[in-house]
Amino acid sequence: MTIRLPDPRGGLRAYEPRAEPLTLTPGAPLASRTVFSAAHVVADPYADTSPDAPAAVDWDATLAFRRHLWSHGLGVAEAMDTAQRGMGLDWAGAAELIRRSAAEAKAVGGRIACGVGTDQIAAGSLAQVRAAYEEQLAVVEESGAQAILMASRALCAAASGPEDYLEVYGHLLRQAGEPVVLHWLGPMFDPALEGYWGSSDLDTATDTFLEVIAAHPDKVDGIKVSLLDAAREIDIRRRLPQGVRCYTGDDFNYPELIAGDEKGFSHALLGIFDPLGPLAAEAVRVLDTGDVTGFRELLDPTVELSRHLFQAPTRFYKTGVVFLAWLAGHQSHFTMVGGLQSARSLPHFARAYELADGLGLFPDPKQAEERMRNLLALYGVAQ
Repeated sequence: MTIRLPDPRGGLRAYEPRAEPLTLTPGAPLASRTVFSAAHVVADPYADTSPDAPAAVDWDATLAFRRHLWSHGLGVAEAMDTAQRGMGLDWAGAAELIRRSAAEAKAVGGRIACGVGTDQIAAGSLAQVRAAYEEQLAVVEESGAQAILMASRALCAAASGPEDYLEVYGHLLRQAGEPVVLHWLGPMFDPALEGYWGSSDLDTATDTFLEVIAAHPDKVDGIKVSLLDAAREIDIRRRLPQGVRCYTGDDFNYPELIAGDEKGFSHALLGIFDPLGPLAAEAVRVLDTGDVTGFRELLDPTVELSRHLFQAPTRFYKTGVVFLAWLAGHQSHFTMVGGLQSARSLPHFARAYELADGLGLFPDPKQAEERMRNLLALYGVAQ
């Protein structure tokens, strides 16, 4: 049977859903690349809350999704922007998420790294920014997880130039108990981060970023670059000290960056690997055998979906991620913390469904079709 999907021009088009999903089962541990999926949170749909109230999280469903990712050999990047940090999930909720997920990772033997930021303060002095980072770093280290030092809105507002970033990050790296991941999140993901590292000129900002790493290479496991600029990531990757990894955060160009070239490659820490988890893991297992062509054949077709989900305004990609998790049966509803399920249009959802279904991402295509029909009916689209 066909389903009629709305398009951006205000019309309806016929689409015939896929009959069978891809068959993707857990396999051997990933070997040639370290791969993290930044994971979303599942809201509690029965909570009587409002968009500006603390997030109400369905902990059972949230942790079940992490077990799904671990079962396929992926690491979990926890309490990152994919989990709606700063867009519905406050620090109290993030701290609880970190503690629960880290305990679950320990129980099942899963790899986990958690976001350390400053979102318990809206703004402050450099000393207050350092203290906020220190508080969150302590929570992550006490949980037994690896720390990801995320970009800070408060630091961006308080810093007067590159020297303030060098001082704050140097202080944090000196006291970190284990090597951390540094995260450079571009303003397309968060407009409040414009001018991070002390300059809106990306060449100047890159030099400061690399200066921080060069001063503390033993405390930096790797960097996550989320600038959606493959050429810049490759340039940064080639300038890293020996032993410091590059984790691509480029949701537009990840296949070529992970595949790499004769001078190196990127590992991965990606929001798009939330809906692509099993397929991404299978692609990396193919890459583990040295079959770059086979890897690209599996992963290249997913880029159109990723570019659709992450289209401007990019920060609302989380809505598409949770929408696909609902269609795939990982949760029973399409409700998000902060009411963010309203952040994308019906034509956007329709195209996301079509692309994901075409890739075979839904374990039960019929269920996904029924849920898509229910959403269309809710919007008044007759079939």
